[in-house]
Amino acid sequence: MPTDVINEVALHYVVLGTGDPLVLVHGSWGDHHDWDALAPLLADEFQVVAFDRRGHSASASPAGQGTVNDDVADLAALIRHVGNGPAHVVGNSFGGSIALRLAAQNPGLIRTVSAHEPPLMTLLTNDPAAGPFVAGFGERMGVVIALLTSGQNEAAAREFVEKIALGPGQWDLLPPPARQTFVRNAGTFLDEANDPDALTVEVTTLSNYKGPVLLTQGDASPPFFAMILDTVAPALAGTKRATLEGAGHVPQMSHPKEYAEILAEHLRG
Repeated sequence: MPTDVINEVALHYVVLGTGDPLVLVHGSWGDHHDWDALAPLLADEFQVVAFDRRGHSASASPAGQGTVNDDVADLAALIRHVGNGPAHVVGNSFGGSIALRLAAQNPGLIRTVSAHEPPLMTLLTNDPAAGPFVAGFGERMGVVIALLTSGQNEAAAREFVEKIALGPGQWDLLPPPARQTFVRNAGTFLDEANDPDALTVEVTTLSNYKGPVLLTQGDASPPFFAMILDTVAPALAGTKRATLEGAGHVPQMSHPKEYAEILAEHLRG
């Protein structure tokens, strides 16, 4: 479980298996353990790399306002660091946003890309059908940010899990280590919330990437995630869509076997 200085920040990562590199990018509040149930299912065919993004768990937290562009640069540097040519990249939630941004900015580093429910909410701003969802998301995020700003990290994490990401009652169903990870990484989520670019992508740049794309959603997730994918998909020529039955925002934790099967088919080409 090395921790190496990559893009001038100490990033902690784990490597499983051998083969073409497959980098897993976790979402907000989480860390590489988000992939613990899924990574071994793909390690027979791929060199699976899961890491803690900057500001999360065992990776360093540089001073100052972090940005999604820092995360994109970290991912690019990590892919170069692990070597073996372009990588398959799978991102969950905010990690999916990072993966899509890297594919647009540096397509030569990406062999295939998969994003599960990237929270690119600003893409829905001008969609009348999405108006109520965008407004509701903004209101709930406001509550989370207010709690974080006042130092109520656990209350903020509970609010995020139950009102935005996973649904009512889900906080208490999370294993204690997962709840601890949420609380530990709360400060970085506030940093993300203050980044004006965090919830957007320039859709026209996505066409820079010509390789295979898999966009996934859970049928138990809020409908605005499907609306976001509907906006992103036309810009990516090689896009396939998949819906995980019974799953929500973190299928790598709730439905690892089913998600691994969908990913493996995509990764094999």
